[in-house]
Amino acid sequence: MGATSPILTTRQMRAVEMAAIASGVETGGSLMERAGAAAAQVLAARWPGFAASGQVALILCGPGNNGGDGYVIARHLAGRGWSVRVAALVPPTTSEAQGAAQLWRGDVSEIGAVSAMPEQRIGLCIDALFGTGISRPLDAELAGLLRGIAASGCPIVAVDILSGICADSGRVLGDRVLPAAELTVTFHRRKLGHVLAEGGELGGSVTCCDIGLEPWRDAAGQAILSAGPDPRLAKRAGHKYSHGHALILGGGPGRGGAARLAARAALRIGAGLVSLAVPAESVPENAARLDAIMLEALAEEEDLARRLRDPRITALCLGPGLGLDRAARLVPTALAAKRATVLDADALTAFAEAPERLFGQLHDRVLLTPHDGEFARLFPDLARRLQDAPARGPAYSRLDAARQAAARTGATVLLKGPDTIIAAPDGQAAIAAATGDEAAPWLATAGSGDVLAGLVAGLMGRGFPVPDAARTGAWLHAEAARRFGPGLIAEDLPETLPAVLRDLGA
Repeated sequence: MGATSPILTTRQMRAVEMAAIASGVETGGSLMERAGAAAAQVLAARWPGFAASGQVALILCGPGNNGGDGYVIARHLAGRGWSVRVAALVPPTTSEAQGAAQLWRGDVSEIGAVSAMPEQRIGLCIDALFGTGISRPLDAELAGLLRGIAASGCPIVAVDILSGICADSGRVLGDRVLPAAELTVTFHRRKLGHVLAEGGELGGSVTCCDIGLEPWRDAAGQAILSAGPDPRLAKRAGHKYSHGHALILGGGPGRGGAARLAARAALRIGAGLVSLAVPAESVPENAARLDAIMLEALAEEEDLARRLRDPRITALCLGPGLGLDRAARLVPTALAAKRATVLDADALTAFAEAPERLFGQLHDRVLLTPHDGEFARLFPDLARRLQDAPARGPAYSRLDAARQAAARTGATVLLKGPDTIIAAPDGQAAIAAATGDEAAPWLATAGSGDVLAGLVAGLMGRGFPVPDAARTGAWLHAEAARRFGPGLIAEDLPETLPAVLRDLGA
């Protein structure tokens, strides 16, 4: 199972490398040698029969240090008996890359000559063109070359990151169409571009190699965290009120399924009590479907205000199946109570015409959980920046957008997607990525977002700080989906949680 670990920007990665070099213990050349050797070892383990296959490993080398890594990889693979061909865009331009190229004893052809391959078939293409250093769109001919290689059935391995992707945003620079890599080999830590946007989709499996930089890891400063399990998930001894009381607000007749999903998730994640409050006419429908979840009739704002006089209610969830009119009436009352509160779905859409009405009532114990469409309605200016094709890097990212939204509203924002972002008002952020080997495409099903809202509300009810509840809930949501696998529907997620928690020792 995944664990919380830092994800770096390119600037942070460079700071770690420079700290190592400034120490006198490492040089740029020694780090390059270690990186290339580690990448070659990963490739040899991934394709153990390649040397005997009669195929060629084509290594595309750029002018910078990413290309230098490529020359080192070529030398180490050849030493393992692989048939290797190196094609260079131009001669290397950095001293480290020049040193690596001089140690490569094989031939080097021009990129343009790749189509004139010998009779041996290209069985693997290693992209060491630009990596994290690119700041402009990949040349159209190079993008076409990579597409053609992929179209032939040849797997592509990216060194550090697939060339053409902004390593700080995961976005493809310009309007280029890039193929998907089967594998990305990176070093020390994953970068933002490995998990965000198209980078998470096109990078394939991401393997991160240790190249001896741990002694200087603090030079990166405050990093973005990847979401993972939290040791506080284990329940301590006590009675039901020791673990909080989550109140889920539901809607009218015929629309109770979403709120029931949220309520069941809140109960499964360990909230001591969960109540579902609905209009009186919806009570019979919900009573027929609920047992452990308490049910109560609640119609108007005055009813909610009275209910919230009970200090034992520790978290609220409004949105799933709530109805737009009911949301517009109840959300202000809920926010006035200053409890830990999740606003999802209808609780967000009800304010889409005038988002400032909502923003003016928010506080730092609120979590907003928009998907991309809801985010665009609440923050149209930020969404437009994400829609424009980036001409240069670092490109504006979903992380940037979520952070700005959190700063604007004073609430924590959970921007849903395969690269779910959790951003707090103070700028701290985490990413719950369900990409590459951690992909959970089965979450694209009706009701899964309602389950996520309930999960987080349950954790907040148990006393988790809002950003921690959001990060942990998002990871658990994806982990349950990965565990269940194909055929998942939203109802399966709460029922899979006990097995996930058991494996965590919680």
